[in-house]
Amino acid sequence: MKTGGRLIYSGQLGQRSSALIEYFEILDKYMKGPTLYENNQQDLFSILGAMYMVIIFFGVNSCSTVLPYVSAERTVLYRERFAGTYSAWSYSLAQLLVEVPYSFALSVIYVIITYPMIGYSLSAYKIFWSFYGMFCTLLCFNYLGMLLISVTPNAQVAIILCSIAYATMNFFSGFIVPKKRIPMWCGSGCTISVPTSWALEGMFTSQYGDLDKEIPVFGETKTASAFIEDYFGYRQNFLGVAGLVLITIPIVVASLFTYFIGKLNFQRR
Repeated sequence: MKTGGRLIYSGQLGQRSSALIEYFEILDKYMKGPTLYENNQQDLFSILGAMYMVIIFFGVNSCSTVLPYVSAERTVLYRERFAGTYSAWSYSLAQLLVEVPYSFALSVIYVIITYPMIGYSLSAYKIFWSFYGMFCTLLCFNYLGMLLISVTPNAQVAIILCSIAYATMNFFSGFIVPKKRIPMWCGSGCTISVPTSWALEGMFTSQYGDLDKEIPVFGETKTASAFIEDYFGYRQNFLGVAGLVLITIPIVVASLFTYFIGKLNFQRR
């Protein structure tokens, strides 16, 4: 029977009717949202993978898109700076600020579309963290592309450096290899400076780091928050640090772009 009393099946129930009932129960849980991702460790891996893919896709797309535009506008900067029209500081400030409303709007669209679709918690605190993590990530990648243009003679060389940066941020993001399993001598510095690692930690921990529901984990029972801390190294009380680092990285990258765009000149006479 469907809601309203409409009959959708009539007849005798067979030996496999229990399996059919279980199927519709699972489907009902899926339609309700968040409970699907709180049943076992594989559900948490799945949602972490979804966050990882979104961060990498949006970040790489933003960085790759900005390269040809900044490269072309740098030529204009050389000409206008030689003519004394404006300084490198005013140019770089305008370039940096114009990315803020773009990243803001894209982050809002991301939250509006994906948040209810995946079925995250409707807490205002968690919604803000989802927006904040994506916003800072987009700024990081946009400013990274601008920085690489400022230290290279052309867009082709910058693209090569971008591919190296993408691979580094991919590997040290904390999804392919969890943060706790990266050797200190190998990845501590990279993990600290990689924005994807902090974005993934902030977005994932804010959603599930306070979840005290017990779930089966590799043959034993743990709370979801304890599993996240033990396996991934994400701690709920570390969110403040993650948030600070997330906004610090784009500021540092933007400052480097401002410095190098004014000091380096690749123009050929």
